[in-house]
Amino acid sequence: MTTEELIDLRTCIMEGRNQDALAIIDELDAMSKKDTLFKIDSYLTVMLIHLIKNQVEGRLTNSWAVSIRASIRKIQVLNLRPNKTSYYIKENEWDEMLENAIELAIDNASVEVENGVYSPFQLDEMVDKNSVITTAKSF
Repeated sequence: MTTEELIDLRTCIMEGRNQDALAIIDELDAMSKKDTLFKIDSYLTVMLIHLIKNQVEGRLTNSWAVSIRASIRKIQVLNLRPNKTSYYIKENEWDEMLENAIELAIDNASVEVENGVYSPFQLDEMVDKNSVITTAKSF
């Protein structure tokens, strides 16, 4: 939320332009939701990168495990709406989120898996995406 938007909102309220004020509030709400979804997607990608490295390298370092747990906690906190009774991403929407995030995760993981010896295309062929997504969903 910018100062300009707050000034516009205040002006609309003071002038009795309720419809304009509600439109600004709706816009601010949409911006807030978009920002929250972007943050969730970022943490989801980090988690998937570590799960991909775990699958391909057949090992799980302590730092990867810590990063996975931290990402899960951040996702849980961010996904819970301020009313504490509903979520930004509903249970039936996670599949789509994971499908979208795994492509970026594979691309990013290619520089980390086995010290970057695989291109994103090679890594894409090596990764069992369904297995990684199933593991992520279980968390």
